Amino acid sequence: MTAHLNRLATGPQHRPRPTGCDQAGRRPRRPRADCAAAVAATPEEHDARALAGRFARQLVEVLTGVRPSGQLMRHTTLDGYGQLASLVRVGALRRGGPADRPRLGPVHDRSPSPGAVEACVRVDLGRRHHMVAFRLERRGPAGQWRCTAVEAR
Repeated sequence: MTAHLNRLATGPQHRPRPTGCDQAGRRPRRPRADCAAAVAATPEEHDARALAGRFARQLVEVLTGVRPSGQLMRHTTLDGYGQLASLVRVGALRRGGPADRPRLGPVHDRSPSPGAVEACVRVDLGRRHHMVAFRLERRGPAGQWRCTAVEAR
């Protein structure tokens, strides 16, 4: 009992601050992996992300019937164009009415390997919501970006 009273009389015990903490004893927050990758992105990766955003817009225009699919033929591989043509044929992104214009959400992309970008985007068509995913890869002797796979739900 007297030890407890002695502790109260002398004030709080000084505990050494753990290493890596600020003045208030809080540990600093670690940046998310996505944020760290965005900061360290090379100019080539930045261009690929901008390309993914532009390609998503054109892809949605083809899937909704605003643009003919032949306009994307030179930007796709044979397998990618086959997938795109079958999605157009079954009407994967049907518009609810003539006034429904597709609204695209932010394009989420990642680079699983150098020379490849996988991206997805949410598409709002009136009361319906769809997801479109695609993969872009560097192909050919010139290293041109081409769409190798497309999915829409």
